[in-house]
Amino acid sequence: MEIFVGRQPILNAKKEVIAYELLYRSKDLNEFPNIDSDTATAKVLVNTLLLFGAEKVMKDKPVFVNFTENLLYSSIFDWLDPTQIVIEILEDIAITKKLTERAREIKAKGFQIALDDFILNEQIEEYDELFQFIDYIKIDFLLSPIEERYKVEKKVKMHFPHIQLLAEKVETYDDFHIAKNSGYTLFQGYFFEKPQTLTGASIPSNTIQYLNTLVLLNDEEPNVQLVAESIENDLSLTYKLLQTINITTAQSKSKIHSVRQAIMMIGIPNLRKWIYFIAMSEQHFGDNGDFYKEIMRSSLFRAKVCEMLAKRNNKKNSSEYFLTGMFSLIDTLLKSNLEDIIEKLPLSNNVIHTLLGDPTDITPYLQFSITLSKLEWDKLEEMGAPLGLDAYEMDELYSEASTWADKLL
Repeated sequence: MEIFVGRQPILNAKKEVIAYELLYRSKDLNEFPNIDSDTATAKVLVNTLLLFGAEKVMKDKPVFVNFTENLLYSSIFDWLDPTQIVIEILEDIAITKKLTERAREIKAKGFQIALDDFILNEQIEEYDELFQFIDYIKIDFLLSPIEERYKVEKKVKMHFPHIQLLAEKVETYDDFHIAKNSGYTLFQGYFFEKPQTLTGASIPSNTIQYLNTLVLLNDEEPNVQLVAESIENDLSLTYKLLQTINITTAQSKSKIHSVRQAIMMIGIPNLRKWIYFIAMSEQHFGDNGDFYKEIMRSSLFRAKVCEMLAKRNNKKNSSEYFLTGMFSLIDTLLKSNLEDIIEKLPLSNNVIHTLLGDPTDITPYLQFSITLSKLEWDKLEEMGAPLGLDAYEMDELYSEASTWADKLL
């Protein structure tokens, strides 16, 4: 049986990825989507540490892993590295003296401990003792009322300042700022995938991809399809190419349905000069930040899922599906209003309407790609059926798109 491990980034106030939470997923149809929590956690750990390898999954960052009550009192800690794993105590585990004593033992082994989906129960007297061994408290920002959050925030600030508050299920940028101003230092959720109006910024570039494209363009008779595929592999390059169409061609009002069409419009000689210019203008080759990298990965993942599904269902305009997924987070990358960005891009009406939220034939594909990236299995079965997908095919799709996106970054 082949196992996959999902990851969700945990960011600090600077929007830098400092850790991941690992998510269970399986390719075994007999277990999809039902599996007991003990088995799920055990498989996540085994496959992270043994099958995939910690370096590939963790990327030198600690990972938060949900621990059931059974596993919490098991001997599993004897073969775990405390510098790699943060023990996440699930919310359904009773706060008792027994739990406090176990937390003391786990802490003595060098592990950090988090309380998941925490809600303060004033009837429980064990908190003051337990909190001495807790490093993180995770608060569900989507479901927890403000009053409940305030109780926890106040108690931690006044009596347990060593505990870091982690806001999870942060869905909007407003939530992020509220949490940040309330003393939260860590954040988890999809706030960076929501359309936002922020200050100006440029899309991070992939210099290696520029060089790969230049190599293809240096052929006596460049293969336009290969050049198009190379450009499509880089969101920054694709965006700048579409921007250039309005400036360098007399067909500024033309609508672009694919990167290949854009190349034919600008012409190979002009494209070669343009790529050289862009490559030379990029003087920095360093890391552009974990925050942007995660968004870039999400964009690439969505694009690939949309394209593969479109081809699978014999859509003639699969390139439009790819462009829709690719640009679905462009407003967050540019920190600008989506409508303003789209006005400057010669995208087809079908792509534009989809990005703006109008229902199109592409919409179900984009929505499915977003849900698949979040591993929301309770929704995927319902969404996948109209697209002709079963659980096994969804696993294949996730694996292939993830691998493709990871290679490009």
